[in-house]
Amino acid sequence: MPIEILPYQTRWPEEFAAIRDDLEEVLGELAIQIDHIGSTSIPGLGAKDVIDVQVTVSDLSSSAGSAHGCLVGAGFTALEHITSDHVPRGADPDPRAWQKRMFNERPGERRANIHIRRVGNPNQQYPLLFRDYLLAHPKSASSVELIKTQLARYHGEDAQAYYDIKDPVYDLIWEAALNWKATARAPAGGPHC
Repeated sequence: MPIEILPYQTRWPEEFAAIRDDLEEVLGELAIQIDHIGSTSIPGLGAKDVIDVQVTVSDLSSSAGSAHGCLVGAGFTALEHITSDHVPRGADPDPRAWQKRMFNERPGERRANIHIRRVGNPNQQYPLLFRDYLLAHPKSASSVELIKTQLARYHGEDAQAYYDIKDPVYDLIWEAALNWKATARAPAGGPHC
């Protein structure tokens, strides 16, 4: 399926809320936190029409009583081949810091990427800080949208090329977000990483 960037859709926050409520019911106390992440979480920002959700947990195991086991049991689609995130240049290279579990929606439900990450790991903090930074910096958010739109235009049929370029660009934003975090506070109401 080709990568397509849509203009911001006002329905995205409500669609996230429905997914969050469903995940809360399935996971209960296993979910420490459930957050809307990615471009669909930033008002005004164009994005792929896929809701990105982060479920923060204390345990990434795949045992029956884990978040992984509960999601599989509830019919969510496990993407077993995805076990870690991209490591930004200069970040802690320890693979354990970037481990995750990945799921898609149940068959027939609204498209979603559900990222399960361990509390306190840099890959758990990354999407929250990234989101909060773009919320506080609308010009940077606009530039992200332009970059993604152009990448989809030129590499929409080649997901590997799209992400090979997008990831290092996002590393630049990550560095800026870390500097911002060190000198400013995250937006009121947002998570403080």
